[in-house]
Amino acid sequence: MAEEVRAPLAGNIWSVLVEVGAKVDEEDELLVIEALKMENLVYAPCAGTIKEIRVKKGDKVEEDDVMIVIE
Repeated sequence: MAEEVRAPLAGNIWSVLVEVGAKVDEEDELLVIEALKMENLVYAPCAGTIKEIRVKKGDKVEEDDVMIVIE
């Protein structure tokens, strides 16, 4: 079953640290969101394979937007 990684807060994507097809473990760093001049790391909620990345560096996201899908 796929797990969606959602934005914990509104901000800008500072960097994406994984690519489609990459294997990740729970708590691996996936991307960095910049909000209020602070960098916020987003971690994998589970182990699996990156199936889809819906954001890229420079994108703006709102709270709860789906950014990455892990299968």
